[in-house]
Amino acid sequence: MKNTIKQVFHSGKFVVGFVIFITILLTCIIYPLFVKDDPLAMLGQGNFFKPGTYVSQEEVALEKSYTLKLPREFSKLEMVLDMDTRSQIQQFLIKYAEIPEADIDVTNAEGLVQLWKANYDPDVKYSGMTSAKRKSFRRLNNEIIAAQRDTGVIIAEEGEDGLEKSKTIKDTDFVNTKDVQTRTFILGTDNFGRDVLTELVAATKSSLKIGLIAGLVATAIGLVLGLLAGYMGGIVDNLITFVTNLFTVIPSFVILILISYSVGDKARGIMVVAVIIGITSWPWTTRSVRSQVISLRNRDHVNLSKLSGHSMFRIIFTDILPYIASYVVMAMILQISSGILAEAQLSMIGLGPATTTTATLGLMMQWAMTYSAHLNGSWWAYFPVVVIIALISFSLNLMNTGLDQVFNPQLRD
Repeated sequence: MKNTIKQVFHSGKFVVGFVIFITILLTCIIYPLFVKDDPLAMLGQGNFFKPGTYVSQEEVALEKSYTLKLPREFSKLEMVLDMDTRSQIQQFLIKYAEIPEADIDVTNAEGLVQLWKANYDPDVKYSGMTSAKRKSFRRLNNEIIAAQRDTGVIIAEEGEDGLEKSKTIKDTDFVNTKDVQTRTFILGTDNFGRDVLTELVAATKSSLKIGLIAGLVATAIGLVLGLLAGYMGGIVDNLITFVTNLFTVIPSFVILILISYSVGDKARGIMVVAVIIGITSWPWTTRSVRSQVISLRNRDHVNLSKLSGHSMFRIIFTDILPYIASYVVMAMILQISSGILAEAQLSMIGLGPATTTTATLGLMMQWAMTYSAHLNGSWWAYFPVVVIIALISFSLNLMNTGLDQVFNPQLRD
């Protein structure tokens, strides 16, 4: 046994897959110890907040400020002058001020504004300019004038004679983030205003639970039926093979959809969905185990046990099962991966776990798709979920390939 474990961990593919899977598993265990928030708590009053740190505007406005003249990446003027606006100014200067295009540098905001102020007059009706265009240029001119003012933002409080000026916030005023309340959303929030990272960790834990239960159920059913069919043969083998072929011909996902739909929303919890996935995923394991047992049932050690008068169950569990144990472990790893993917597929079509107390990776994908996260650019609501599903499947398949290289003589170097 010890030597076998050493051989397994000498497989590079198994080690890489094992490290990825254990990292995900440990994250699901350790993260909730430090972040005790409810994964489904609706923190944001709105849909799809961007990843970042959020501060209270009221506290920032009222907190003591510090004057820092720091270089900023964008000035107010540059914020007003996006590339489309700069292109419009360039066209105006070329057409109405007859300035050569080579003399206009649209990348220099200050220089572009100087040319604009020197050549644009809001009171002049330029020939050939439409009324809508004239109004658009006036609004732009007012925005440029406002951006160049250094008055800051005025904070007013209600007094006896109405609103009274209490504070002016200039662009050189800064507050220390330790003095105000902050909340960081590393992966933003979802369509319900929930922290995606906390929700993702909880969803990964739920999906791993579904995959593990489904894998155990499917492997157990497939193992029992495969052992009986392969060892007993005859009518028992024909009957099990007939049922297995029947389930194999009909796509398992279709059966999964029908059973999930018939169960109903109220009864379709995480455990129920896991069991449903398990009882529809056993045929391939049964066929594979049966073929392995058929190749073993006439071996010398098995015949010797038969001659010794050992019972069928003792022969199966002591003389056959140990020889296919490695294959059973590999089959279960694949079943776990298939179970996680099956849950994601079911949830995407609305037949996954009907729960309001926890999330799964499939449910997160469904919520993101329902609220059009992929259309409005809210990548943080679905892309991390896709990455986690891919990493789990990738790691489990790597582990399976590594085990296959160790236990399959034909694949050994």
